[in-house]
Amino acid sequence: MGRSLRITLFVLLLLVVLIFGLTVGRQVFLSSSEPAPAPDLSQYNTYVYDQPRELAEFTLTNEQGETVTRDSLKGRWTFVFVGYTNCPDICPAAMANLRRTNSLLPAELPQPDYLLVTADPEHDTPEKLKAYTGFFGENFHGLTGDLETLRAVAKSVSAVFVHREVDGQLLVDHSGHFALLNPQGKLQALIQPPHKPEELVQAYERIYQWAKANDPRASGA
Repeated sequence: MGRSLRITLFVLLLLVVLIFGLTVGRQVFLSSSEPAPAPDLSQYNTYVYDQPRELAEFTLTNEQGETVTRDSLKGRWTFVFVGYTNCPDICPAAMANLRRTNSLLPAELPQPDYLLVTADPEHDTPEKLKAYTGFFGENFHGLTGDLETLRAVAKSVSAVFVHREVDGQLLVDHSGHFALLNPQGKLQALIQPPHKPEELVQAYERIYQWAKANDPRASGA
């Protein structure tokens, strides 16, 4: 075999190896850069969005009398519940489950906020929300404001509420699920009842670990 032929074959072999290496490297890069699909948490009655959903823009008032907008919810994980302080059954149980969940969270997880979006703004003033949410913990907060804005916020987290009068008393029929917002202030997951605090902790941890693997900003506060 002539010298020039050997050189030609050697160059061709190098090209084959190079092309193979680039192909494999590209596949590895693509597979590692593609976000992992959302975890299946149906055993916890939880649906996780692959692509988090934007909330409606809003301007409301919190339990401190401060103005709150959509951007105010950025920076932390937040559990959202639509209810009202005079609720006779669903709301006290839901809030108690959130308080228990909060007490069970491991210290290494980001500590979330818990937000009650009122479905009864006529009665739920900032002062009343402060007394109500403060009973459950310092990271429990409330939002009130005009009825239509509250309806829009509720719709953003797939919740609805309807006012009705029974024996002269206002009752509000409303959704019973929790919504979980990520640190970008977007809807990341819906958690349907029945709610068990131990399972809420597990669902939150799974969602957080998945989100952090796809986006370092998921760490939150």
